[in-house]
Amino acid sequence: QVQLVESGGGLVQAGGSLRLSCAASGVIYRLNAMYWYRQAPGKQRELVATITSGGSTNYADSVKGRFTISRDNAKNTVYLQMTSLKPEDTAVYYCRATVVTIYNRVSDSWGQGTQVTVSS
Repeated sequence: QVQLVESGGGLVQAGGSLRLSCAASGVIYRLNAMYWYRQAPGKQRELVATITSGGSTNYADSVKGRFTISRDNAKNTVYLQMTSLKPEDTAVYYCRATVVTIYNRVSDSWGQGTQVTVSS
């Protein structure tokens, strides 16, 4: 099994910053692409940022220039640095990873989510 555990969420004022972390553990041989999603109340889950195993990144238009995704392969961890936060960034943030397990199987794993609340 593969587990993803997010941390770093919380309450912040508009214009502030937060850094989310997502640590993967378990029967991991290699982490391929890693992702951050978010889901606001009453809305569909949306893709926020992607980082490939080679470090290429992609962002939703709504967060470009404000959020930065990065990864530490030695720690099996992905990060999301969020700056200039807005009330509309309020959501539960989830990480996702495409994992090649030690059994040579591809696993699509999700974390449990971490709440980010931005006050105006």
